[in-house]
Amino acid sequence: MVLVLALIVVALVLGIIGATAEGLLYLLFIGIVVLAVAIVYVGMRLRHSQRPRLR
Repeated sequence: MVLVLALIVVALVLGIIGATAEGLLYLLFIGIVVLAVAIVYVGMRLRHSQRPRLR
């Protein structure tokens, strides 16, 4: 979970810098991609954790 939270923080920082700084719009898009990766990662972890484990 630390990885997901770190990815979200990085995405927010890149998004804010990209949206406010002139000429750095590409940082906004990188932030969006990082946020999407974090959401997909959480979704994959939740889907795998819902399966019953065979012992």
